[in-house]
Amino acid sequence: MDGAVGMILAAGLGTRLRPLTDLLPKPAVPVAGVPLVQHAFGRMRDAGIRRVVVNTHHLAGEMARVAAAAAQATGLELSLSHEPVIAGTGGALREARRFLSGAEAIVLWNGDVLFDIDLGGVVEAHRRSGALATMVLAPMPPGAAFATVDVDGAMVVRRIAGLGPGGDGLLPLHFTGVHVLSPAILEHVPERPHACDVNRQVHVPLLPSGRVRGVVTGGYWNDLGTPERYLRANLDLLARLGDQILRDGSASVDPEARLAGPAIIGRDAVVLAGAAIGPGTVLGEGSRVGRGAQVESAVVWPGTVVAPGERVVQAVAAGSLRVPAGPAAGG
Repeated sequence: MDGAVGMILAAGLGTRLRPLTDLLPKPAVPVAGVPLVQHAFGRMRDAGIRRVVVNTHHLAGEMARVAAAAAQATGLELSLSHEPVIAGTGGALREARRFLSGAEAIVLWNGDVLFDIDLGGVVEAHRRSGALATMVLAPMPPGAAFATVDVDGAMVVRRIAGLGPGGDGLLPLHFTGVHVLSPAILEHVPERPHACDVNRQVHVPLLPSGRVRGVVTGGYWNDLGTPERYLRANLDLLARLGDQILRDGSASVDPEARLAGPAIIGRDAVVLAGAAIGPGTVLGEGSRVGRGAQVESAVVWPGTVVAPGERVVQAVAAGSLRVPAGPAAGG
């Protein structure tokens, strides 16, 4: 047996994050200078997972490229499960069955999630419980209106998005996008429809058996669902730096540029004279900020050029795109 195997769901279209996801799949977007999928890989590695599967569909070549680099950076063995026809969160398990062979447990992780989680503790709790599926849950985020997962006093899931046997005195919680599954659950993934949802079409039929359980964990969580939430994730990670500026040794910053932390200046980035960088800025690898430009509360993607005198504030600069991402942008 292989212990736990991770699977990142990365095939989705990422429609809510457009136009950024016209350039990269959502799990490949850079967050604090690191692809989102690499953050998930790091959590899996820290939990003792050594083998991961990533499914691909939208911009599959880019997703494969980024996943391979992230796997190399984290020391994980990677398999790619390409879906010519998107299979959904449940069908993805069916299509990747050959890559999941031998696993004692499967950590299924939505690829749009940034989550600081004690994953090892959740996997161990799942093993002890004997459940077919353990859904990682949390209190509903303030102001959010996600469909609830309702559990009883023993943390047995009784209803998902209004579906299931229900019961009295249930506690409504929010699904974080991470589950731990026993391999036997693959027998419950339907062949049809081809595209099926793991929560509604795999878990819900199992609810009467009591073998779908929940576990509540703490830790930072963000689904990066919109440009505003994407920028917020970057700013939240930057805030951990205090006033620090993390500057790669290969970056070139003119002495007449003004820097204010927190900020990350990536490899081979160039900042010219008179430019003002930060606070709250990530300059990606090979990016260039022209003379007199201002970049604040912003993410500049790798290879992006900010023109002389240009102002990028509460926004994401990605190639030729300038995407407003402050509170006024919605989300």
